[in-house]
Amino acid sequence: MIGTIAGFLTTLAFVPQVIQVLRTKNTKAISLGMYLMSVTGIFLWMAHGYAIGDMALFIANVITFCLALVILIAKLKYK
Repeated sequence: MIGTIAGFLTTLAFVPQVIQVLRTKNTKAISLGMYLMSVTGIFLWMAHGYAIGDMALFIANVITFCLALVILIAKLKYK
């Protein structure tokens, strides 16, 4: 239960940033290095969840990965 709530909150935490980046196309204050590491780490957590058969871990990280990837792509596109 705690893990599900944690996954839900950490996943949704990316939504406001995605909305702001897509609306403003302003990524100046976003660290490229941080998002590269974050997207990589989220991908690895996603792979780990899949490997151990933890669907809650896997699904939360699939969604988080997609949201963080949108921000990373915007950072690279709107430099």
